[in-house]
Amino acid sequence: MKGPGLSVLCVLTTACWLVASTSDPAAGERNLARGKKLYENYCFACHGSQGKGDGVVQFDPPVADLTSSDVLVKPDSRLLKSIHEGRPNTAMDAWKSKLSDEAIRDVLAYVLTFPR
Repeated sequence: MKGPGLSVLCVLTTACWLVASTSDPAAGERNLARGKKLYENYCFACHGSQGKGDGVVQFDPPVADLTSSDVLVKPDSRLLKSIHEGRPNTAMDAWKSKLSDEAIRDVLAYVLTFPR
């Protein structure tokens, strides 16, 4: 292809790439304000204000301390799955029917800001 057709193709390709790359938050960037609000609505009662598992609702076995090394060594994909699918033989329910995948990622991003 030669002439103006190639220029138009390059401009369109660049425009499509820019739209695709700017429609989602930047890589790794999540909506922490939304994550905080969702955490306060759905997670706070069990996991507590800083995720230490010291919420007002207690279970046996106890809920996870989200700041513990046992939790932090797990890849994000495993933590997302735990929120999405729940944890068998624990009080951790599956949140996939209440929260979108994007909302679950925002909650995890917020949880990962807790002091260690």
